[in-house]
Amino acid sequence: MRDFYGVTLPSALMLGTARYPSPAVLEAAFRSSGAAVATVSLRREQGQGGAFWDMIRELGVRVLPNTAGCHSAREAITTAQMARDLFDTPWIKLEVIGHADTLQPDPFGLLEAAEALAADGFEVFPYTTEDQVLAQRLLDAGCKVLMPWGAPIGSGLGLNNRYGLRMLRAAFPDVPMVIDAGLGLPSQAAEAMEMGFDAVLLNTAVAEAGDPAAMARAFALAVEAGAAARAADPMEPREMASPSTPLIGKGWL
Repeated sequence: MRDFYGVTLPSALMLGTARYPSPAVLEAAFRSSGAAVATVSLRREQGQGGAFWDMIRELGVRVLPNTAGCHSAREAITTAQMARDLFDTPWIKLEVIGHADTLQPDPFGLLEAAEALAADGFEVFPYTTEDQVLAQRLLDAGCKVLMPWGAPIGSGLGLNNRYGLRMLRAAFPDVPMVIDAGLGLPSQAAEAMEMGFDAVLLNTAVAEAGDPAAMARAFALAVEAGAAARAADPMEPREMASPSTPLIGKGWL
């Protein structure tokens, strides 16, 4: 597993903390998932008060604050600075939303905010698309991690642009990458890991499941299986059938 700004995580699963029916369900899901990172919105923490933050700390996971809901670079930068003071971490998941319906990142605002935050000492995890040009600009701005979306946030559609994601992964083989947003099923997380991504980040698929703890465990197993499959060097697809039992040595009547 790759390092994220010098930190090697024990799990490739990152889990959000929003939309759960209760704090107890959230805690049970996290403990079942074995997730190494909890993403936390500054707005949510402020709404829940100190009890919520105490619970997150008791989970013993690394906190990744985010700038969820920000629609401009200035708003994202201010939110990130407040989050750093509150959570005492240079990590920030940078979201600058550009489209209200798809929640697609605004590439111009994202790059502007990434440059400013990296220069200010933040370790930026940018929520981006599979665009290779934008990816290179973000790396040039100081980002050392990329977080391309699988599909629109909360959609559960999985990996919408498999070709684009494969090309992005191949173009930057040494950059840690996390599939962020849009995953709805454990099989989709396994596929992302099989494609060579280093981790997945999800929230809604677990929080809105009938049994969040069970779904969290399913995602944990899927991520582990996908990573193991990638490491095992899977066979390439073939256009024609290839018999698993050779004809050599076969008896003839």
